[in-house]
Amino acid sequence: MRALTWHGKGDIRYDKVDDPTIEEPDDIIIKVTACAICGSDLHLMDGCMPTMESGDVLGHETMGEVIETGGAHSKFRKGDRVVVPFNIACGQCFFCQKQLFSLCDRSNRNAEQAAAVMGHSPSGLFGYSHMLGGYAGGQAEYLRVPYGSVGPIAVPGDLEDEQVLFLSDILPTGWMAAENAQIEPGDTVAIWGAGPVGQMAILSAWKQGAGRVIVIDEVPERLVMAQVHGKAEVIDFSQTKVYDALQEMTNGRGPDSCIDCVGTEAAADSGIMARVDRVKQALYLGTDRPHVLREMIMCCRKGGTLSVPGVYVGVIDKLPFGALMNKGLTVKTGQTHTHRYLAPLLDMIVKGELDVSFVTTHNAPLSEGPNLYKTFRDKADGCIKVVMKPGA
Repeated sequence: MRALTWHGKGDIRYDKVDDPTIEEPDDIIIKVTACAICGSDLHLMDGCMPTMESGDVLGHETMGEVIETGGAHSKFRKGDRVVVPFNIACGQCFFCQKQLFSLCDRSNRNAEQAAAVMGHSPSGLFGYSHMLGGYAGGQAEYLRVPYGSVGPIAVPGDLEDEQVLFLSDILPTGWMAAENAQIEPGDTVAIWGAGPVGQMAILSAWKQGAGRVIVIDEVPERLVMAQVHGKAEVIDFSQTKVYDALQEMTNGRGPDSCIDCVGTEAAADSGIMARVDRVKQALYLGTDRPHVLREMIMCCRKGGTLSVPGVYVGVIDKLPFGALMNKGLTVKTGQTHTHRYLAPLLDMIVKGELDVSFVTTHNAPLSEGPNLYKTFRDKADGCIKVVMKPGA
């Protein structure tokens, strides 16, 4: 089959690789009908994530048609359309029973590597390093799905792929980001990053009771999308000092909740700390650029909440922990417990209460993936979200 593969920093290729096969009794194999490039895939492209190996198949936002099932699998039949969550969960361990699916104890085949870095291992992820399981990703013609009776969700035949594909990651991620923000009715929510996850967080914040949503970014197309589709107020951080703007907009109190939809490769102004972050990352003296985290700590109101769905991969420094503690801030983080949200979010889509297809700006064959990775990374051609179709 053909797939998008990683061959080092900045080197994404459209390669021929081995077809997936059934390995465990509950596996399913799908023929991929649509997949997407996620912002966190860019961290792989930029070489930020350790334990990637040349030839690894990328991608964790995937849906398709079931073509084969393991001997013990009984949930899906050949021909069923399914969306596959980006994280892999067994459904039976201590954490899965608590619906903390991204913390599954069984699905990471290389858990000892992750535990050595993090203390304990999170769940396995599709297409996201050997430290997180070494699973082939879904930017491919076919995908093997472990624990097939636990993760995927069937989707109605009358819905287009673009209406449901984002259940695989960015829609549940935006929803959990808003949930972790502990929004109370009428709250002011500030969201850093108006990329795909940021757009989902905007919609989710409104649906969870926000009275006001303010979005921080510098990319014109993203800010326009946040205004038009998200009905949000916007701050262009390249033109305005974010702290001053937020204090003025909230009468000096600060937002009730702040959401980091950016993560490890945050852009920033030309201040000294931004330059230090970039130099340290380039010299492998630091793994992350935590500008957004620092700014959220300073901007959030006293007693407020910080929600961090943005991906971080290692260690950060110069974090104003004194401000975090003395302001009494709550911090909630984590990879999304995707499985928990699939059914309720799909129900909203089916009922017409939620339409997220607007975020797609580029729809192309999988073969164009290497160039589209660069387009997405460089924010060129108005690119906000890329959807690809094998064989198109």
